[in-house]
Amino acid sequence: MVDSDGLNDRIRSTDPAIGLRAVGALRRLAEQVEVHQVRLAREQGWSWEQIGDALGVSRQAIHAKYGK
Repeated sequence: MVDSDGLNDRIRSTDPAIGLRAVGALRRLAEQVEVHQVRLAREQGWSWEQIGDALGVSRQAIHAKYGK
């Protein structure tokens, strides 16, 4: 999992190199959270349509990403 210690400071940095690395860390964290939550939703019987709606994407898109 992405280490969030100091992430808030890096996000607010005036150094673009630091700020952009923080953006990458946030993207990785968001992906990890999404994988976990999609797995939980499927285990609890959610449809691909329900998951897609919750994420603001189509059921086809979410199924293509996680349906394997």
